Amino acid sequence: MKSLIDSWQFWAVLSAIAAASTAIFAKIGIANIGSDFATMVRTVVVLVALVLIVVVTGQWQPLSSVAPRTYLFLILSGLGTGASWLCYFRALKIGEASRVAPIDKLSVVFVAILAALFLGERLAWINWLGVMMIAAGAILVSLKL
Repeated sequence: MKSLIDSWQFWAVLSAIAAASTAIFAKIGIANIGSDFATMVRTVVVLVALVLIVVVTGQWQPLSSVAPRTYLFLILSGLGTGASWLCYFRALKIGEASRVAPIDKLSVVFVAILAALFLGERLAWINWLGVMMIAAGAILVSLKL
């Protein structure tokens, strides 16, 4: 039987909790500095933490063991992450965290669409209904009435 720690759902929920704390901590942290500088500080913290985790857990591997195609897609992913973080911190600097975060989570909708188009992933109609509800919910939460 699969343990909780081996389930993707467990890690996805932890990711959501961590992301929620990120929004709150970031909104407080960028109060008196530029959003791009704040993103740089955050990135340095993430880099140092990940190097420590990889080294301590014995996951370091020779850089030559990674295929060029893998590097290409990891670099593209990193550029996407960087762009996302810069935009997210800029949005947090200007807007309310309770409205910025739900719009940021429209990434769930975009991932579902792009995974279907480019990765051949198939969602059932009930899954697409959920995707549409996420989109509608994000838009409704972002409205200021």
